[in-house]
Amino acid sequence: MEKTALALSTLLLISGCAHDSNPSSAGAADSGASTEQSEPHHQITDQWVGRWTGVEGLFLDISKHEPAGPGHYLLEMQYGLDADQSGTFEGQATAEGISFSREDGQHLLRAGDGEATGMKWLLEKEDCLIVATGEGYCRD
Repeated sequence: MEKTALALSTLLLISGCAHDSNPSSAGAADSGASTEQSEPHHQITDQWVGRWTGVEGLFLDISKHEPAGPGHYLLEMQYGLDADQSGTFEGQATAEGISFSREDGQHLLRAGDGEATGMKWLLEKEDCLIVATGEGYCRD
């Protein structure tokens, strides 16, 4: 009987240690997670709506794609020097930027500066969107 009581006491003690006894720290962790989830990704990417300029006549026009709902965009781009390197593509806000697909594959449009574009003509710019090294668009 003593062994059983000792074993049960030990189990209760161990199980009690496994739980966080500080409810305020548990609430803080939960509140941080819920804040992150409650902020939609498009609150940042909505600020990107408008015209962005690349080099040698390249450009990116971002507009909201209202019928698709919040966080959906239309990206009108001239992304290369050839006539067939242009078009309008649907994009969607993600935690990292705007995800979109075009003929040359899946891409992620993300914020950066002129240096991140990898192009010396944009080096001094501070407000840019980058598709890949060598393809970026900036605002003055």
